[in-house]
Amino acid sequence: MADIPESPPLSSMPTAFDPATCVRRGLCPVTVLRPQGSEMLESHSLYYEQHGHGTRHKVVFVMGLNSSSFAWTPQVDYFGKDEKNGGSAVGATVLAFDNRGVGNSGYPKGPYTTSGMAEDLICLLDYLGWTGERELNIVGISLGGMIAQEVASRIPERIATLVLSVTTPGGHIWQNFPPMVGFLTLGRLLFTPDPVKKIPIVLGMLYPNKWLDEKAEDDSQGRTNRQIQTEAYLRRVAITKPQQFAGHVSQLAAALTHRVTPDRLASISKSIPKVVILTGDDDHLVAPRHSRELKAGMPEAELLEWQDTGHGINHQRLKRFNELLERTWEEGKNILEGRAA
Repeated sequence: MADIPESPPLSSMPTAFDPATCVRRGLCPVTVLRPQGSEMLESHSLYYEQHGHGTRHKVVFVMGLNSSSFAWTPQVDYFGKDEKNGGSAVGATVLAFDNRGVGNSGYPKGPYTTSGMAEDLICLLDYLGWTGERELNIVGISLGGMIAQEVASRIPERIATLVLSVTTPGGHIWQNFPPMVGFLTLGRLLFTPDPVKKIPIVLGMLYPNKWLDEKAEDDSQGRTNRQIQTEAYLRRVAITKPQQFAGHVSQLAAALTHRVTPDRLASISKSIPKVVILTGDDDHLVAPRHSRELKAGMPEAELLEWQDTGHGINHQRLKRFNELLERTWEEGKNILEGRAA
C-alpha cells in the first residue's frame, strides 16, 4: 500500500454508505499529484470511499452522468459485507468515488472529457496504491462506462475484468445524443432545481413505468418499486451536495464528445481477460444498439441484454446485477489462475 497523506477533515461530508464496512475515505488531491495548469482554475480533488475487507477481488465502481458515488449504495452495501453479515461471499473490497463535477469532488474548469476523467481515476488508484498487475475489477455504468473504456485503454495490464453497463463507444457528437425521450428529460432536469420535483422526472427516465408501478419483490411493507426508489433518491439527495450547473453541463459535454475507436476497442478486448457488456432493452438514455456496437468492436466480450430493463439497471435488477458481478470476477480470476498454472 502506498504512503497516503492524512485526509482532510470529513465532518462536513456525510456518507450514504455503512460506516461499519468502511476501510478508508478521503479526498485525493488530483492536481497536486498530476498538475493541470492554473491552480485557480484547475485545482480539484476526488472524494472516495473504500468498503469491505475482502482480499480476493479489488473492485472499482465508476458512476454515470451527474450522479454521486452514493448511487452505488446497493452494490457497496452488499459487497462491503461478508456472507455472515448478509453480504457477498466473493471476498471483495470495493472503491466508490465521486467524479469531478459532482458530489464531494472538485469542479475544475470545464467542459470535461472522458479521457480527462479517466486520468482522474488513474491518479486516485495510484494514490491508493492499487497499482498491481491484473488486480482491478472495473465496473462502469453509463458515463462511468465511457470513462472505464478510457481507463482500460491506458492501463489494461492492471485490469482483470471490465463490466461496461448501459454505455457506448461514442462517436461524433450527433451520434452521442440520447434517444428523444432521454434528451427532453435531461433538458427538464437541467432547469428543475427542486429535488422533490425532480423525482418523477428522474424515475421515468431511469426505469420502465410498468416496473415502477409493480409491487417490489421481498419487501415486507408491500411497497411499489416507485415508492422504494423515491425514498432511496430522497435519502441520497439529503446528504449529497447539490450539483453546480457548471458540473452538470461539463459532465454532459464529456458524454457528448466521447469516442473510443474500433481499433482501441479491439485492443481493450484482447488485453483484458474478461469483459462483459450489459444493457437493458428499455433504456431512454443510452440506446441498446450502442452496446451492440461495443460488442462489434470487442469480439471476445460477453454481451447481455436484459428484457424489460431500463437505464438504472443496478437498482432495478439489483440481485441479478450483483450476481453477474460475482460471476464475472470469479471467471476473470479463474482465467488468470489458469494462465499461471
